[in-house]
Amino acid sequence: MASLIDSRSGFCKSNSTFYSKRNPLPLPANPSLDITTFISSQPHRGTTAFIDAATGHHLTFSALWTAVERVADCLHHDIGLRRGHVVLILSPNSIYFPVVSLAVMSLGAVVTTANTLNTAAEILKQVADSNPTLAFTTADLAPKLAGSGISVVLERVGSTRGVNVVGVVSEMMEKEPRGQRVRDRVNEEDTAMLLYSSGTTGPSKGVISSHKNLTALVARFVSEKSICDQIFLCTVPMFHTYGLLCFCMSTVASGSTVVILRRFDLHGMMEAVEKYRATTLALAPPVVVAMTKEADVIMGKYDLSSLGRVRCGGAPLSKEVTLGFMEKYPTVDIFAGYALTESNGAGAYVDSVEESRRYGSVGLLSSGVEARIVDPDTGRLMGVNQTGELWLKGPSIAKGYFKNQEATNETINAEGWLKTGDLCYIDDDGFVFVVDRLKELIKYKGYQVPPAELEALLVTHPDILDAAVIPFPDKEAGQYPMAYVTRKLESDLSEKQIIDFISKQIRLL
Repeated sequence: MASLIDSRSGFCKSNSTFYSKRNPLPLPANPSLDITTFISSQPHRGTTAFIDAATGHHLTFSALWTAVERVADCLHHDIGLRRGHVVLILSPNSIYFPVVSLAVMSLGAVVTTANTLNTAAEILKQVADSNPTLAFTTADLAPKLAGSGISVVLERVGSTRGVNVVGVVSEMMEKEPRGQRVRDRVNEEDTAMLLYSSGTTGPSKGVISSHKNLTALVARFVSEKSICDQIFLCTVPMFHTYGLLCFCMSTVASGSTVVILRRFDLHGMMEAVEKYRATTLALAPPVVVAMTKEADVIMGKYDLSSLGRVRCGGAPLSKEVTLGFMEKYPTVDIFAGYALTESNGAGAYVDSVEESRRYGSVGLLSSGVEARIVDPDTGRLMGVNQTGELWLKGPSIAKGYFKNQEATNETINAEGWLKTGDLCYIDDDGFVFVVDRLKELIKYKGYQVPPAELEALLVTHPDILDAAVIPFPDKEAGQYPMAYVTRKLESDLSEKQIIDFISKQIRLL
């Protein structure tokens, strides 16, 4: 097979499949290795695992693993948590988040998380679906679980009503273990996480991720040379797949330090970079745009000399936004990446300055990942530089959706290919380019107009903070692109000025 794969693009004509050009993924052979044990077994030179940006409180790696063992011991002996039980985490970013996650999974129990901004009704809907045995939360958020009937463990001692509090994480971390604990045997195919995602379309669904899926992610993360020994600033929510998989798990395995922001604030983020000498930021494109537009203020106020890299994901990063950022921050490299909740961090990523110069790309395929580009109308497999739906396959791809076989069958076929719902192409050198979401394409007079391209152009305007483009129905054209724009507070930018700005940069049909 190797002789049939083009070394430049990674494309194999015999089966119309793209193969990763990165080094092979080193996976452990032990089928009974839980993800927590795998992470703790990785050698590294790191000393500090987590730092709370607000308080300066920190956990060394040795203190982290002591805390994980003690919390797991309390959960096992005091609360009776066992293999297969589901545990809900409803919490803002904190040092306790990774401790609880790793402790729960070490017991073979399952972690599910909820957005802290969700209403009580939305959270109770997830509770009804996932049926958790226990919930970890804060005193402020605990009222959202009132009426759920779930026992609650608080992060810290606090006053709350309407819930049954059975423990406090900060106290569990201080308790000595009660001797050797008999662990339930965990199989690599057992479920480790149940994160909720809307998938390619439709309402939110629980994504079933196994210990094997997460082990593949961590193994890939550790193999990346640009990841190890960094000081990351965690600006993304830990209840999200990006925050949970990368900043609660993978950085621990690589020996990197994570500075935790409890909530995002642009200037608070800059202060933390300066105070803790952060080397790497993980951002979404709108924050990259905000940093670019506020660059003169930021550079004049904060010492960012330690910052060497921004990792960007969550949406396509256009060439215009990339070049604008590089102009303002010439000493900071910007690396794009692409993944889904359903792929558990697998997809594509940029791992060097040379790769980052392929502007508009999300990088090369991740280690161990295979890809196909499929015509969404005919199902025909396509080749290099041809645009279609991206399909992914590999050891990180989730097992499916919880209690939803119909959605699973629609998204993951019998051969294990994940249909991402993203319109992409892969070029002659194996770089992946995301054009837009397949379902979001605007059909204008028979042409397919990607909203993301228009949004990327709009945010380059100095008076536009953010933009969203949606289809507007029209009898003759079918659909027109319609933009919602957020202006700067002091701006009087008009509708006509915006139309003129766009019309100068694109060909009107």
